Amino acid sequence: MQRKQQIESWLATLFPGQSLSLVPASEDASQRRYFRIDLDDGTTRIIMDAPPAVEDCRPFIHVRDVFAQAGVHVPTIHAQDLAQGFLLLEDFGSTMYQEALNPDSMRGLYLDAIDSLIKIQLASRPGVLPEYDEAFLAREIDIFQEWYLPHEARFVLSAEQQGWLDTTKQFVLSQVLAQPKVFVHRDYHSRNLMVCDPNPGVIDFQGALYGPLAYDLMSLLKDAYIEWEEEQVLDLVIRYWERARRAKLPVPVDVTEFYRQFELVGVQRQLKVVGIFARLAHRDGKMGYLNDLPRVWGYLRKNAERYVGLKPLLKLMDAIEGRQQQVGYTF
Repeated sequence: MQRKQQIESWLATLFPGQSLSLVPASEDASQRRYFRIDLDDGTTRIIMDAPPAVEDCRPFIHVRDVFAQAGVHVPTIHAQDLAQGFLLLEDFGSTMYQEALNPDSMRGLYLDAIDSLIKIQLASRPGVLPEYDEAFLAREIDIFQEWYLPHEARFVLSAEQQGWLDTTKQFVLSQVLAQPKVFVHRDYHSRNLMVCDPNPGVIDFQGALYGPLAYDLMSLLKDAYIEWEEEQVLDLVIRYWERARRAKLPVPVDVTEFYRQFELVGVQRQLKVVGIFARLAHRDGKMGYLNDLPRVWGYLRKNAERYVGLKPLLKLMDAIEGRQQQVGYTF
């Protein structure tokens, strides 16, 4: 209630004489909250409430400026109070990609998202955003062991199984770190892309880093919240690859090699997301994230079954699920 009163007092200084009501717009996996207000001139705005004790608005502002200069449709910041943790933002409406995607619309919406992603990547240069380095990537993988295994799977690793996980981590990190580096949104998916004009409106980018080329495309097409047939995903990966080559981005000459990079960077993210969903549920009480966990686990299993370097992960997943151990785990 105190935060709401602080927001209302701040708005009263921005819009004196107007009677404004705060309507919840959305929440995310952090401590940030978003509210929508209707102004007397008929327009709307979004309030970002980011308590300074736990959130920092400055990365949002910095990345917004970087992406805007790249020609990406990101929200205009109309006012800010960093001491209190408030931003007054352009309103992109309430239609997320997640709600608009269907078999008829998906190709057009995803091609718009791919074009926007290429703009972000073309603007990339070192020293602008923090590095998505080995330590950062490794810490994200560790969330799987810290939160999913003990709290959701109720699984205790044996010494041998710990070795399988460590081997997997080393293999995945070696593959991911070998990719060329670009600006990476890190959550480029259907809940952070808004249907608007120009399309899409890109939000929730404050965690952007400088890291692996295939990461954001994989986040987009191997989405934790919506799943497509592999043929559809492959078609869109090829469409991205063709456009990226024309734009002179450093994608491999062989699209098959790029698809391999796309899938292997996915393993890092999927291990992280499985861990984060377990943490959101068991630490923060956001149990709804567990509904999407099987989809992410399914992506992980398909990759583990496909690549020889992921056989230790496949063996571990079988053990966690209580499946009969398969013949031919050679690694």
